[in-house]
Amino acid sequence: MASSSLIVSLSLLVSLPLLLPSIYANETGVICEELPPDLCAFSISSSGRRCVLESSIDGEATRYQCRTSEVVVANYMSDWIETDECVSSCGLDRNTVGISSDALLEKNFREQLCSISCYQGCPNIIDLYSNLASGEGVSLKEMCKTVHSSRERMLFESESGYEAYSPASPPSSYFKKYNITVSLSHMGLE
Repeated sequence: MASSSLIVSLSLLVSLPLLLPSIYANETGVICEELPPDLCAFSISSSGRRCVLESSIDGEATRYQCRTSEVVVANYMSDWIETDECVSSCGLDRNTVGISSDALLEKNFREQLCSISCYQGCPNIIDLYSNLASGEGVSLKEMCKTVHSSRERMLFESESGYEAYSPASPPSSYFKKYNITVSLSHMGLE
């Protein structure tokens, strides 16, 4: 009799991971399909693939589900759920559906992505957007240098009261300020 209770106990113990897959998955790593939608975007599975939030229409309601993408991340990253701090400092949204480089076209997003707190503190997000930018033929590192030089120029202008002009095309206010008259006909441009 004692041996049959032991067998039942052992079979329950062995089948427990099958009955409770989410507990089992957490012990073995991140499984995208088991993540709630609010943790999906910017996460990396235990297999090193990016998780992606997908949406579908079910009647009148939109349903969100986390899936494993085909995008493989650098070798040193897996089992990664991005922090709220990084999502916020990089100007991202946890409800981002899919993976796209479209955000790189927005100036405010580029400024947040290239901020010191994001660029130096959020390697997963920088890896993702470096790869997206590279796919568009752009270097994220060079793009961020441009963002930083633009900020420095704006800071100079606001602190000094002078506008930083490009030598090739100073604005007309520059000529008015110094009482310079420019005749386009003398320059062959008229």
